[in-house]
Amino acid sequence: MQKTPLPTQTAISLGELMCAVTRDRLWQPAEQWVRERNPGSVLHCRVGSGQATYHRYDSRDRQHLITYGARMIAAKHQPETASGWLSGREIRKRGYFGGELSTLNLLAHTCCHEFAHLLQQSAGQRYRGSVHNRHFYTILDELHESGAAQTTRKALAEQAREQGLALPDRPFEPVDTRQQMAHWQVGDTVRFGAGRRELHGQIIRINRKTCTVDGIGHSKGVRYRVPVQMLSPLTPPR
Repeated sequence: MQKTPLPTQTAISLGELMCAVTRDRLWQPAEQWVRERNPGSVLHCRVGSGQATYHRYDSRDRQHLITYGARMIAAKHQPETASGWLSGREIRKRGYFGGELSTLNLLAHTCCHEFAHLLQQSAGQRYRGSVHNRHFYTILDELHESGAAQTTRKALAEQAREQGLALPDRPFEPVDTRQQMAHWQVGDTVRFGAGRRELHGQIIRINRKTCTVDGIGHSKGVRYRVPVQMLSPLTPPR
C-alpha cells in the first residue's frame, strides 16, 4: 500500500468513477423497483471534498443523493486509516468479498453500502434512530449474495484501469486500534488531514476508537473527534 497521501485529484477521479458505477451497475437494475414505490424518484451522485459519505433523500423533489467523500477515498488507500471505517468492519465480520480488505474491496463495498440505504429508504425501512438496522443488513447481504456487489467491484476495477487510475486490490491486514491508542496521551499535540486541509490540535480526551482534539493555531476554537488512525505527532518547530 502507498505511504504518501493520495493526491486530491486522484481521489476525486476515483469518486467520479464510483458515481458512474453506482448509476450504471446498481441504480439502473433497481430503478423500476424504486419508482414503483416512489414514482418520479431520481438519483444524483456527487464527490464531496471532505470525509462525509452518505445517502440522503429529499421527499420534496424525490431525489436520492449519494455523496462519496474524497478524503474517505484517500483514507481507504492505507491500512492505518482504512481500518476504522464501518465498511471495513462489515467486510470482515459479514464475509463480503471473502472477508478481505483492500482498497478496491472497500470502495466497491462503499458503493453497495450507500445504495443499500437508498433501497432501505425506498422500502420504508429507514427510521429515525434506526439506520443500520436488520432491514438494512438484509438488503446489503442481498446485494452481495445476488452478485451485484461483485459486478460493482469488477466495473470499478475495469474502469479505473481504462482511465489509468491505480486502484490497489492487494489485501491488507486491519490495524489494531488498541495498540495505536497506547501511543497517545492527553496533552499530546497532533496533526491530521493532509495538504492544505491539515489541522493541528491537542488531545484532551482519549475515547474507545477516537481522540477528542482541541484545535490550535489556525484551528483554534474548534473541537474535533478524530479516528486514532488519522493522528500523527505534531513536530515542534525548531
